[in-house]
Amino acid sequence: MILLVGPPGAGKSTFCHQTVLSNIEMRPVIYVTTESSPSKVKDSLRQKGLGNVLLHPLAFVDAFHETVGLPTAAQPDTVDASSQDLTSLDIAISNLKERAGENVLLVFDSLTSPYLMNGSELLRFMRMTLSKLAAEGDAVLACVDEGCSKKEDLVAMMSTADGIVNIELMDNSKTFDVIKHPKIKPTKIEVPMTWSPAVSYHFNMKMWTQHMEMSRGLTARPALRTEVGDYVHLFWPTFARWCGMLWDPKRFPTMTYNANKQGESMGTKMFIQSLPWHSKISLKLFMPKNFSKVKNMKKLMSWLQPSSEVDRFYTLEYLENASKTDEHFFRVHEAGTCWGFENVGATLGLGTLGGFVGGIKGLEKEDRDWNAVETKCIGLGDPYCEAKIVPGEIDGLKDSLESLDSPIMERIHNRLMDRLIGFLLHRKPLWERPRMGNQISLHAVNHIIVLPAITSERYRIAMRLGGATGGKKVGIHLMDAGKGENEAVKCVLNLLEHCKVGKVTISETIRIVQNCESFGMKSEEPSCFFTTGFLNGFFSAIKNQHVKETKCIATGDPYCEWEFK
Repeated sequence: MILLVGPPGAGKSTFCHQTVLSNIEMRPVIYVTTESSPSKVKDSLRQKGLGNVLLHPLAFVDAFHETVGLPTAAQPDTVDASSQDLTSLDIAISNLKERAGENVLLVFDSLTSPYLMNGSELLRFMRMTLSKLAAEGDAVLACVDEGCSKKEDLVAMMSTADGIVNIELMDNSKTFDVIKHPKIKPTKIEVPMTWSPAVSYHFNMKMWTQHMEMSRGLTARPALRTEVGDYVHLFWPTFARWCGMLWDPKRFPTMTYNANKQGESMGTKMFIQSLPWHSKISLKLFMPKNFSKVKNMKKLMSWLQPSSEVDRFYTLEYLENASKTDEHFFRVHEAGTCWGFENVGATLGLGTLGGFVGGIKGLEKEDRDWNAVETKCIGLGDPYCEAKIVPGEIDGLKDSLESLDSPIMERIHNRLMDRLIGFLLHRKPLWERPRMGNQISLHAVNHIIVLPAITSERYRIAMRLGGATGGKKVGIHLMDAGKGENEAVKCVLNLLEHCKVGKVTISETIRIVQNCESFGMKSEEPSCFFTTGFLNGFFSAIKNQHVKETKCIATGDPYCEWEFK
């Protein structure tokens, strides 16, 4: 059994695909996929040279669709399982192994999802299932994301394996560090980088246009969500964001920053173009040519302040005395992305500042890039958050966006779960902001969780898996507290109602009218990525049931609906 360890984006899945291609002519292959569909793995293998006629069988364990509540079509070469249920994984692998016979290669891509959903229970699975296969003469290649687990658990995973290959990323190259191997002496192999480890993204302009229309409707009134209003409890998007962040804490803040910056820049320009001619003239006369000078940035802040108050995302204070030409400082109080995580050990804006500088870029008549970095944050123990904003590149941004590690993530999630369980069991307040209140606008919710999902498939996968993890944890906590199945369901319905996620009803199906995650969006497929994962994880934990979304507002349905299966 060989364990492949490396950061997200290092090419572990590509390594797995190449291993399949180099083995399929010699023996049967079983491929376990936990973070993508078998069809996407097959497409990648075909692009790399997999033929239509194979000498040996290639079978799949699909541990992705059932985990996140996506529907699947029966395939003769595929067995379904769930990353939430290690027993189902063991059974699926055993069934395919029995069909394949001896001398099988098992590729497990990857252990990250089962670990995040089951914790140290995964270690027993590795010993009882994966090591057992290796002891019987089969080969096992398993990969895991570096930084997703506690250090002691990663050490235990490594001690279980017969071989360890660690991938280290450099600026223009990566190194395969063979730490131990039954047939190879410890060595390092350096190869050039042929791709960027950054999460790729692109904009669905139809969805983005709809997003901007919704934003204008919010600030102009009346309420768009007639059933529950246009504000959502801050806890819900915060919970969704940090559950999704589990899957890629090193790259997701950067992706969120870039997506928000480009999206807000484009959206601001689109918004200006849609204004009536007299409003365009007024804006042109009012707005300076650029925002380099302190007096010009101060003027811009006076124009932006009303929308900030409507969003209730934070209160913004321009630090005129500390600022100078092309170097501006802002103080933020009760920031929606940081509130509740005092002194956890990191800056917590983590991407959302991209929307602020994107708006500046979109309004400025000169075509200049702007960037921002947090210089103070309540996550570091400061009494408030502060940011420095400059045109062009800015020092410290990369380090700030990549500051999360496993202990920090654990502290953040302990805070979240303590608050959540305190509310569910004892009706304690979820989040308390003394000045801004506990709700934020749909527009702010979009910047926290919806906009990045529009731009990145990887983000959508993380939101699905993060939802499944969060839902499972909530279900387990409620069952451990002695709640029966029906009581647990009632607790979660109360949570969704309290957070104003949407108007929720449950009978033969689960129905959410005006769900905040998809409200105002247009898409060709259901877009309730986190909500579906959360419901699936929750009902899997308390009733061993799975759900799938069959209707969605984003696809033109009057409500979002999930069926049990």
